[in-house]
Amino acid sequence: MDNAGQGLLQTLAQADALGRTVALLLLTMSVASWVVILWKGWLLRRAARDLGLSTAAFWQAADLDDAQRRLVTFDAQQLVLPLLQAALGLANALPHTLAAAGDRSQQLTRVLRDALHRVLHRLQFGQVLLATVGSTAPFVGLLGTVWGIYNALAGIGLDGGFRIEQVSGPVGESLVMTAAGLVVAIPAVLAYNVLGRQISRIEADLEGFARDLRELLVHRGLE
Repeated sequence: MDNAGQGLLQTLAQADALGRTVALLLLTMSVASWVVILWKGWLLRRAARDLGLSTAAFWQAADLDDAQRRLVTFDAQQLVLPLLQAALGLANALPHTLAAAGDRSQQLTRVLRDALHRVLHRLQFGQVLLATVGSTAPFVGLLGTVWGIYNALAGIGLDGGFRIEQVSGPVGESLVMTAAGLVVAIPAVLAYNVLGRQISRIEADLEGFARDLRELLVHRGLE
């Protein structure tokens, strides 16, 4: 085992309740962020692939019914199909309600916007967790370091004497908590930025498809 690992284990062995709570919190944050990173990486890779296949299948369809059948097959991540279903669902709007009021083109814009927001909300799930871990984990680790240094200095005060080894050992071990906080935070920050760019690309493609779909339906007389 390397020195960092030994230092961390020794720090945990000598830590009090607060120190162990900080270590447990960092471990929980690390596990949660890696679960989100792996899951979202898989999800966005599938989403980007399905989006390309779904839009191509849609525009190659003979009519809207054929397009909907094709999307059921190709749109496994439910990115494009909810937009089409929302647009076609305008015919089921209850009469004499606010949902059925106004120009049909405006209604179409509203339902497509709402459907797009629901899809994007699902894609963005977990981004807040990554941002939170990336921004708070270093401070959580710093809290463990400060608390460890405080305990070391308090112990020296109780002994009534001072030797450099009394400070260097506990302080060095306490700094491991700061390093642990950085180890937890750095992957979360990197993943947040990388996954955020992927979501932005998918969002741009979906917005373009929603705009084209609206123009198509308006042109076909559904406004």
